[in-house]
Amino acid sequence: MPKYKRILLKLSGEALMGNKNFGMDSDVISQYAREIKSVTDLGVEVALVIGGGNIYRGMNEAETGIERAHGDYMGMLATVINGMALQAGLEKTGLFTRLQSAIKMEQIAEPYIRRRAIRHLEKGRVVIFGAGTGNPYFTTDTAGSLRAIEINADVILKGTRVDGVYTADPEKDPTATKYEEVTYQECLTKNLRIMDMTAFTLCMENNLPIIVFDMNKTGNLKKLVDGEKVGTLIH
Repeated sequence: MPKYKRILLKLSGEALMGNKNFGMDSDVISQYAREIKSVTDLGVEVALVIGGGNIYRGMNEAETGIERAHGDYMGMLATVINGMALQAGLEKTGLFTRLQSAIKMEQIAEPYIRRRAIRHLEKGRVVIFGAGTGNPYFTTDTAGSLRAIEINADVILKGTRVDGVYTADPEKDPTATKYEEVTYQECLTKNLRIMDMTAFTLCMENNLPIIVFDMNKTGNLKKLVDGEKVGTLIH
């Protein structure tokens, strides 16, 4: 039996770029779709939140001339585009999916309704949550934490390019060492930036575990739901 019955998988928009500088790589989308299919085949219920940084990232207002709230809405629309791309990739593998948006756009996505999302999951559909929380000044990390709590997920799986949480950025500091497990309080004390503070606090207050892992390594997601030690557990 899988260790987790219902998971929320949080992916960054940048991850979809692969080796490109912008946009999305169809090979990455296909790989992610296969990884997700491998866990739904075990009976695991999967919800997804994806960022929009590969298309638009909220930039410095002084540089762009675009005010923060306006830019955040642009970023939310980018997450819906990514959600649609991932939806297409998942359906190619034979999965049934639903894209729910926190901003109404009936022609392409259902409005986010908590009870409906839970029912989709119970029926074995993969639910993709688009448009963040629907509010500016909140990140997709916060959207992931909020949706995970709302749907009673067992865990947030944060898929990144790095295989866990380190004492420093392993891409910049070769002496950085990896944590196998770390508590919420240790993350705060050591200033480990796992997700933004609003998202992290939501998880901590609701005792929702987070696992940071390398999504690009084939088989990692399946190992995680099977209960194997992959990445770093924050609890």
